[in-house]
Amino acid sequence: MTRIGYAPGCFDLFHIGHLNLLRQAKAQCDFLIAGVVADEVLISHKGVIPVVPLAERLEIVERPTVDAAFPAMTADKLEIWRTLQFDVVFKGDDWHGTKKGERLERDFKAVGVEVVYFPYTTSNSSSALRQKLRAIDAVARNDMRTADCSSFVAVWENMTINGSRSINPVWPMGD
Repeated sequence: MTRIGYAPGCFDLFHIGHLNLLRQAKAQCDFLIAGVVADEVLISHKGVIPVVPLAERLEIVERPTVDAAFPAMTADKLEIWRTLQFDVVFKGDDWHGTKKGERLERDFKAVGVEVVYFPYTTSNSSSALRQKLRAIDAVARNDMRTADCSSFVAVWENMTINGSRSINPVWPMGD
């Protein structure tokens, strides 16, 4: 019997964390569907405006290890399951132990779908990338007036930890 997997996500600003999740999911099923959340759903449910449009995100996720990409036009994963009939759903472990994770597990248990969590790659999240871009943009706006790049270097060094490109949690990132 073919085991069908479903990996939902925004997949905006595609990064190594997304690739890790898709690779791990593919290793646990015969046919993997990436559910790419539609722009309207992201805006209404998360308040996030995607940088990369849905059509492009669908094309991007199909490349690495995915067998099919599906535009998720609703946040209701059970509604999506009724259409796709997958056997297992894959999520980052940032959902594990949360109210939304417990609801996901309860809803899918009722229809015989397994929920599998993978380690969440916090250092490369789309949220962290958006924070970096806002900081770089703010510094660039100020430095373009003075042509002094020293503050950009200071910001970049403060945002990196031991040479990795991750957000330093003590860096104040106001909007």
